[in-house]
Amino acid sequence: MREEFIRLLTEGLAAMRITPPEGAVEKMAQFQEMLAEANEHMNLTRVSFEPREAVDRNYLDSVAPLAHGLADNAKYVLDIGSGAGFPGIPMAIMIGHHARVVMVDSLKKRVLFLQEAIDKLGLNAEAVHSRMEDFSRAKRGVFDLATARAVAKVGVLSELAVPALKIGGSLIAYKGPSAGEELAEAERALRILGAEHAATLPAPIPGRDWEHSLVVVKKVKKTPDQYPRKAGEPEKKPL
Repeated sequence: MREEFIRLLTEGLAAMRITPPEGAVEKMAQFQEMLAEANEHMNLTRVSFEPREAVDRNYLDSVAPLAHGLADNAKYVLDIGSGAGFPGIPMAIMIGHHARVVMVDSLKKRVLFLQEAIDKLGLNAEAVHSRMEDFSRAKRGVFDLATARAVAKVGVLSELAVPALKIGGSLIAYKGPSAGEELAEAERALRILGAEHAATLPAPIPGRDWEHSLVVVKKVKKTPDQYPRKAGEPEKKPL
């Protein structure tokens, strides 16, 4: 199982023209084993642990921004709603030599699992237990890059992430077929938050016909101090 996982991941990264740093593929295989063990009693992910499904849906999908060079200049990266560790852990494994990754999640048991994995893998990362609204208010203008996968619509994500970004920093939202519709709905929110839609980039997984894309939102000016609003309000009442 481990050998198959490593083979598929290595082949997938090569097909995406992503060069992993030394030892990265092995670390992702190690994390997959830790996740499988923890998932037996924590229900961290519903994605199959069959190597092909796990590699494609979690690992190759997570590192898709690297195929576009989106993390090349980032020094401080925020992963919103990390859950079982995607995209945060694969991104930390791949870019940890030049960037620190902070993974935020609202469920303490997930954060404890992620921090244990970070420590065992020796990653340049940390896991934080917090609601994103609270975290973003406390860390205004700190991050170069934010990522979010399967968390919320673009407008809501932007209110959670943009205040924590530096001016010139970017949010990468991993999206499927709904990307265009979500962007249209988010126009007002982006304007209010001091951000703009920078790009929507294809994020294909080799051998799959999934309609995956990366919506890139760039912070262009200071976010008004009243944002993000209190916990739960961005989702209940989108801008």
